[in-house]
Amino acid sequence: MKVFTYSEARQNLSKLLLLAENEEVEIRRKDGSLFSLKSKSKKQASPFDISGIDTKATTQDILTAVESSRMG
Repeated sequence: MKVFTYSEARQNLSKLLLLAENEEVEIRRKDGSLFSLKSKSKKQASPFDISGIDTKATTQDILTAVESSRMG
């Protein structure tokens, strides 16, 4: 675990964030306050993100099906 002073953290924020992706990073103030920085896990994919399927239906087949469902 890396420890940075507040000033070092301010000057090296980009480096600090890169480090925090893989390990916990601590930032210490002059008054002794200690803060911990670590990366959150990435958001899970939406439940609506589904893989496509292969089909032999053409665009015209789909349009015909939609049109016929609206006529009924």
